[in-house]
Amino acid sequence: MTKFRLAILDDYQQVSGDYAPWDSLPDDGVKVSVFSAPFVSEEQAVAALTPFDIVVAMRERTRFPQSVLDSLPNLKLLVTTGMANAAIDMEAASERGIVVCGTGGSPAAAPELTWALLLAFARNLPVEENSLRAGEWQTGVGFELEGKTLGIVGLGKIGKRMAGYAKAFGMDVLAWSQNLTAETAEAAGARLVSKEELFSESDIVTLHLRLSERTEGIVGSEELRLLGPDGVLVNTARGPLVDEVALIRALEEGWIRGAALDVFEEEPLPAGHALLHSRRTVLTPHIGYVTHESYRKFYGEAFEDVKAWLAGDPVRVLGG
Repeated sequence: MTKFRLAILDDYQQVSGDYAPWDSLPDDGVKVSVFSAPFVSEEQAVAALTPFDIVVAMRERTRFPQSVLDSLPNLKLLVTTGMANAAIDMEAASERGIVVCGTGGSPAAAPELTWALLLAFARNLPVEENSLRAGEWQTGVGFELEGKTLGIVGLGKIGKRMAGYAKAFGMDVLAWSQNLTAETAEAAGARLVSKEELFSESDIVTLHLRLSERTEGIVGSEELRLLGPDGVLVNTARGPLVDEVALIRALEEGWIRGAALDVFEEEPLPAGHALLHSRRTVLTPHIGYVTHESYRKFYGEAFEDVKAWLAGDPVRVLGG
């Protein structure tokens, strides 16, 4: 007999069943449904999810603001992959008695992808591969990382790994964030500078901040102009950290050399978007966490969260 309905959201690659035994949950009275396509609006999300008691969300692909939570009267458990999710209104969930649980993740996935994007941009890899397949040979000239300066905005777990990679490549490392201390920066192999100094002195700036009210739009026209015509912006954190209108203008008018991006203001990135047509970019579709290792943690621990909640003893509960 079915007691609960569970929705697994945004399984773009249709692989959730490969990483956790969801097919065993009917033994606990749970009927599982998997959604592979993203919802295009809040209204569509509400219409699809109204019958469900349990929702497993993949990162921030689907938003759960107060307006959505208010419209899901059956929702009792919301599981997010990762231990933080800016797309969930935690206060609204708490007020409605919705338990929100998280999971661990892979500490290596995002920084490795960030470094791959940086190398791909530096050596012009997408263009060179496409030209080779088209029958051409050596169509451009890249640049080396050794001796360059990497500016890291946000020196947390990912930022510290980036500092280590940069040192291994013979780069100087600068760092800045609102609460960063000189001691913390030095321990990571970086030098604390002001935000203005970081953008004006760095050859490459990479962003590793959580998205919040005080970090949204933290990179705008002023910072991009300081980065200058030889500078590169890398963003694998969150799209809204950057003023996208300013970035598009910077790319079109040559304020900066280019950008390597895994995240965008709107995701999935709409067809015909200006960034898709910029020759000054290397782009990937928010795959910083999309690895076997990461998915094993995400889906495996999401399954554990559901089982624990069904047993009346929820784990990895996130506060409001």
